Amino acid sequence: MARRFRLIAWNIRAGGGRRADEIARAVQRLRVDAVVLSEFRSSPPSLSIAAQLAQMGLHQQVNTLHEVKPATNALLIAARTPLKKVPLRHRPREAGRWSMVRLQQPRLALAAMHIPNQHTGRKPAYHEAVLGLTRRWRGGPAILTGDTNSGRIGEDEQTPVFNQRTHKWFEQIHANGWRDAFRHRHGSRREFTWYSPGHNNGFRLDQAFVSPELAGRLLNVHHLWLRHSQQLHRRDSLSDHAALVLDLDLQADAPARDQIALEKLSV
Repeated sequence: MARRFRLIAWNIRAGGGRRADEIARAVQRLRVDAVVLSEFRSSPPSLSIAAQLAQMGLHQQVNTLHEVKPATNALLIAARTPLKKVPLRHRPREAGRWSMVRLQQPRLALAAMHIPNQHTGRKPAYHEAVLGLTRRWRGGPAILTGDTNSGRIGEDEQTPVFNQRTHKWFEQIHANGWRDAFRHRHGSRREFTWYSPGHNNGFRLDQAFVSPELAGRLLNVHHLWLRHSQQLHRRDSLSDHAALVLDLDLQADAPARDQIALEKLSV
């Protein structure tokens, strides 16, 4: 039996701040089955968002919050059905910037990513870890999504910023059988999910990569600039990032072999 599954991945900017209630309401209006939030923090606004998501049915939650530094950017994964962390031997080692879970219904592995900026010097190691995962993965249907701070030369930038290393990263993921969901649905269409302050240069920094068995199940992939109800004239009134929304046609129950593979996974 097939069903629509909706996922939103969204960098909410600095924990949400005064925008927290509007952020939660924006997610509620989208009627999602799962949500991945970047720049989630152990601050009152972020924790309020998590509580409101739980009240609207997204009560199964995993986060990467820093116990000592509440202002540190982290990730939140929230879903309607039970989820469990997926431990991987070879994974990005960035504290707080990687999390992978397995959803019970539908049977799906979901990873949240927030890749560091180029100037940190930590991006190449993160890229290599993701490439290794996409090459070794045998765990069935999976989605890797979030703010990657990465893009293809020319296609994902209004002004030059991406280098050959980043461009090749996308090509290697594709060679491993995974698909950049937006490009898979929309080809070379140019859309941007973040604009540089003061310069208004656009870049597509937020992606979702789907495993081979999910590429044909993508129903729709689009970006949404979710706005504050009192500031509809401002594109970035709720966040400086657009939300990435995926709709997939998923089976209610995946083959048992996918479950077994995930239980034994040690990529």
